[in-house]
Amino acid sequence: MKKLLIGAAMGALLVPAMAHAQSWTQGDEHACVDEACTVYELFQTPAEGATVLGYQGTEAPKYGTWGFDLNGRDTSVNPGDSFMRYANGAALDRMQIPSDRTSYGSFALLRELSDNRVKAMISGLVARTDLAAGSDEQKIADAYRSYMDEAGIEARDAQPLQPYLAAIRAADTHDKAAVYMGQTQGRIGGTIFGTGITIDQKHPTRYVVSTGQSGLGLPNRDYYLESRWAEKKVLYQAYVARMLGMIGWDNPEQAAADIVAFETRIAEAHWTPIQNRNRDETYNEYSIAQLASEAPGFPWQDYYNAVGVGDVSRLIVRQDTAMPKIAAIYAETPMSVIQAWQAFHTTDDAAGRLSKRFSDAQWEFRSRDLQGQPMQRSRDKRGISFAEGMLGEAVGRQYVAEYFPAESKAKMEELVANLRIALGNRIENYTWMSAETRAAAEEKLRKFTVKIGYPNKWRDYTALEIRPDDLFGNGERAGVFQWRYQLNRLNQPVDKDEWGMTPQTVNAYYNSANNEIVFPAAILQPPFFDPDADPAVNYGGIGGVIGHEIGHGFDDQGSKSDGDGVLRNWWTPEDKANFEALTTRLGAQYDAFEPLPGFHVQGGLTMGENIGDAAGTAVGLEAYHLSLNGQPAPVIDGVTGDQRFFYGWAQVWQSKMRDDALRQQIATDPHSPAEFRVIGPLRNVDAWYDAFGIQPGSKYYLAPEERVRIW
Repeated sequence: MKKLLIGAAMGALLVPAMAHAQSWTQGDEHACVDEACTVYELFQTPAEGATVLGYQGTEAPKYGTWGFDLNGRDTSVNPGDSFMRYANGAALDRMQIPSDRTSYGSFALLRELSDNRVKAMISGLVARTDLAAGSDEQKIADAYRSYMDEAGIEARDAQPLQPYLAAIRAADTHDKAAVYMGQTQGRIGGTIFGTGITIDQKHPTRYVVSTGQSGLGLPNRDYYLESRWAEKKVLYQAYVARMLGMIGWDNPEQAAADIVAFETRIAEAHWTPIQNRNRDETYNEYSIAQLASEAPGFPWQDYYNAVGVGDVSRLIVRQDTAMPKIAAIYAETPMSVIQAWQAFHTTDDAAGRLSKRFSDAQWEFRSRDLQGQPMQRSRDKRGISFAEGMLGEAVGRQYVAEYFPAESKAKMEELVANLRIALGNRIENYTWMSAETRAAAEEKLRKFTVKIGYPNKWRDYTALEIRPDDLFGNGERAGVFQWRYQLNRLNQPVDKDEWGMTPQTVNAYYNSANNEIVFPAAILQPPFFDPDADPAVNYGGIGGVIGHEIGHGFDDQGSKSDGDGVLRNWWTPEDKANFEALTTRLGAQYDAFEPLPGFHVQGGLTMGENIGDAAGTAVGLEAYHLSLNGQPAPVIDGVTGDQRFFYGWAQVWQSKMRDDALRQQIATDPHSPAEFRVIGPLRNVDAWYDAFGIQPGSKYYLAPEERVRIW
């Protein structure tokens, strides 16, 4: 249950996140108060606990002799029936998902490369005896030491929880319990309403308080309400009872049944994941008094006072129609249930920083039972993630110094420039768009900000206290440190230099409020970007990523902001109708995809990312052609330039996923499964048909008039 809502509209690339990130985990500063984040990332980053170190090297892997491994193909497959297998089949057959992973592939290998480098860096710091007291390096080393202090952690067992459980028992009225929820901001604990600081989407030069639905312990509302998740719901109730029993809560079995029933009622009030994507509907301006009037049953002013934002004159409510329902459910629920619910979520939040019996129980449910992961990561790997999660930019500064050459940034700038030219050309020639809307789109494209590699200024961790023998306290202090950092923003102008990801993060994103695309250093490596690879492969890889992120500025939600990041309609009614007709057709294509029996891709949930992928492939290919300066593309090993481009795109998504993890992705993630990130956009690109001779009768063949060409 995430308590922070930070950032504005921003979007990511592939792997589903764990459902229950803790407040100190890396990337949580951009977590949403519900399952629908409005930041468009290249993929959804896993929370702490989902990363492993299977690839052992610290040198970037190589793919073939020119950027693509021809031996990884399965040319016995018709490329029109499965381009994923045609391009990657032999490699996938050889690939095994490590036992401590829920998925594996090209992307995972690159994440592991970054993790291995971070591991080497942190291990080096831990071995040193000359680190200055209070320095970032000392804090990184001490954070890792605290996680590896197993003897001390086991000796303390559940003791760190006792003050929290006593406070929960003392909060014996609904008003007191609501105040306690507010006090958990930045700390362990549960809340039925998530609150945070975000860029104001209609006034993107300032920050605003945002509030939305929360309160669930399962990945989203569907897990409570749909029969196909009934088994997971039963396992969840058993997990709740197990955790309550471990802390000595009275009658844990009955309390667990009451908690799940309470959360089921909340789930019924929640907006759906698809509703949560609609930026017009999730921007609702309120005063605290107005919210209290329209959603009685919850002491809003007392809650916001406890959060630390009780004096604000305005706030943004995301799911406005859900708030009165959840407030009423809260008021009607017996205090014994509220207290048990809070005790469980507090324990669940803290489990990763408690003794082995707690951390094992959490892993067994959240990773094994929900996602099918057979084995837990080793403690040292989790310790590396913990240290990095608390001091991400301090780690990133060292990462950049060791692993990000200046020439990579220069080559990326050239690629981005070509992608912008390509999209500009396409906008100029669209027949479905009027001159008025075209001018606004061109202005937005001109105003894009591009960030590559690392931030211009680094985060200051001076005020964060880290102790080598206090794992639990380090997590709490890091959460409070982060929340105070957010609170201090409220009276300040928006910091345009700030990054939403660390340099060592393998991802990329588009932030609509800043109208910016951001590419951390760690993604600028094979298979995305290889300075020694053939340009066509780079354009299919990192070029597709660049086009994907630029495309988010013009997807069904990103297109609701103008070049200055203001949430407003800059479309004529006719152009908007034309655009929506195209997106409806694209959504229907994805709705038809069925990765597992009974589990279809949700075209409405994945729409933004699907449009991004469509833009990435179409615009990336045009940019590649522009880079040839009128010369024909060379043929390498019998492979044409266009073929190499499409291979580059497919190689990025070469991956396998366990069935349970795939089911969770389909239900919760705004990104389509990897197979359909390959074929979904390509079947709408005319050049793909020409490059591989795709004919009618192939499984994914679309007649020219059925192909959707948005950007």
